Amino acid sequence: MVPNAITAAALCMGLTSIRFAITGEWEKAILAVVVAGVLDGIDGRIARLLNAQSRFGAELDSLADNVSFGVAPALILFLWSLQDLPRLGWFAALAFAIGCALRLARFNARIDMADEPRKAAGFLTGVPAPVGAGLAFLPMYLWIATGREEVRDPLVVGAWLVFVGFLLISAVPTLTWGRLRPRRSVRLELLALFGLVGAALLTEPWWTLVGICVVYLALMPVGMAIYARVRRQRAAAAEPAPEQPSA
Repeated sequence: MVPNAITAAALCMGLTSIRFAITGEWEKAILAVVVAGVLDGIDGRIARLLNAQSRFGAELDSLADNVSFGVAPALILFLWSLQDLPRLGWFAALAFAIGCALRLARFNARIDMADEPRKAAGFLTGVPAPVGAGLAFLPMYLWIATGREEVRDPLVVGAWLVFVGFLLISAVPTLTWGRLRPRRSVRLELLALFGLVGAALLTEPWWTLVGICVVYLALMPVGMAIYARVRRQRAAAAEPAPEQPSA
């Protein structure tokens, strides 16, 4: 019951973000999606700690993710900017929402595949749904932080939303927390860095969210390079050893 209750709370936060968008409370709408992302990251870990994993919980989690990180961001961005170009804007919103649904369906279909190549190597396939929602809001972060109307242009927002939707369903290998495991020699420095990021989120939340998005996008080519190296190493290990000439 505990992890499923947290998942239901995440779903409620996603739906509440739509309500805030309807009333034009943009900052609250974004923060509601962020809270849904935090809850989504907690429920699975609590389920594993309590040994309470279930198929019902997995399905509920995917349905909640589709609403909170697919439907909600699409509607928020449509109401904020894309409705100024209703036809093209709605197409962009649909592209993102469908991309999120397809990404979650692919994840569910492969959840029991231990030999899936990227999963076996410790990578994800495509951008995770919560991260995709966070990236989709990048124009809104910039608009709130700077007040510049250029970043609210529906053509810019629509193109960005379609691009993020493509990242959700792409086959790009993305890094996981396990792949980012630091060496012991720098763990204290990383703890200090995380503390500073937490303080920055409290004092300058929107610029900090912009920075997090930029760092994540910059790490994507790094993940692709590391995965390419892992594939080469596995291919070399799988090659049969050359036969020794007989005496």
